[in-house]
Amino acid sequence: MTTEQRKSWDANGYFILEGFADAATCDGMLARASELCRKDVAGESIGHSLVDPERNPWTDAVNPEDRVSKIFILHDWDPIFGPFARDKRLLDVISDLLGPDVDCFLSQFIFKNPSAIGQPWHQDSLYFPFEPDHQVGIWLAVTDATPVNGPLSVLPGSHREPVHEHVADQRPDANLGYTEIVDMDFADAQQVLMNAGDLLVFDSHLMHRSTDNLSDGARAAMVYHYAIAGTVDRTYARLREQSDAMGAMPDDIKESAAAGEQESPYHWMPVTRAGSPIE
Repeated sequence: MTTEQRKSWDANGYFILEGFADAATCDGMLARASELCRKDVAGESIGHSLVDPERNPWTDAVNPEDRVSKIFILHDWDPIFGPFARDKRLLDVISDLLGPDVDCFLSQFIFKNPSAIGQPWHQDSLYFPFEPDHQVGIWLAVTDATPVNGPLSVLPGSHREPVHEHVADQRPDANLGYTEIVDMDFADAQQVLMNAGDLLVFDSHLMHRSTDNLSDGARAAMVYHYAIAGTVDRTYARLREQSDAMGAMPDDIKESAAAGEQESPYHWMPVTRAGSPIE
């Protein structure tokens, strides 16, 4: 990390690495995500990934990927998305923030297709009832994030806030897990516009949102989440205490929590030990 990046991290809770991924990487990710959507519709195996449909589908949709909101869990098995999660340049930055022993526990490819609604203001740590409770997210712009295609906005400095109360998104076409912070002033929010290949690195307590896609093209992104190795994951316990604590969740996760499962619904994958990447 540079001095300026460290200053932005400490003061704002995020920074951007411009031009981190080349066009071939972005194009390859988009093509692979589209392929997985098509395999899923055809009844073919896509490993243990989960394809989540868009609740407000695009009326001009043609291909399966045009009707998808997200694909979850790609980091620990996929031949395209897995290697990126272990990119040494990326892990050097993550290790500067989290220390020498790091795991990747969640990933998601986001298709924000035309007419898709934005995700309300939230903190990712709501969904991660872990100890310690600060993780690092990275958000790769696979396509340009423009003012009209549903870019992110962030509230600088909100990473110093505790996890606020979130209420369920009441819109009938809200996507899986959408919740909203309603007790915060967002007047100082900043929109984050990015070119394809730019990488946003952010604290899991940072408040952020996306807006509706008002364009005629998709805004695609790939997201990975990292934590200190040995982090205690209390997701199932949290869901047993309050089944809707993290918004709408897949049925199998709720069933596992209710059945008393002690393991994690997240897929914990070691990526560095003693500061060295794990291949």
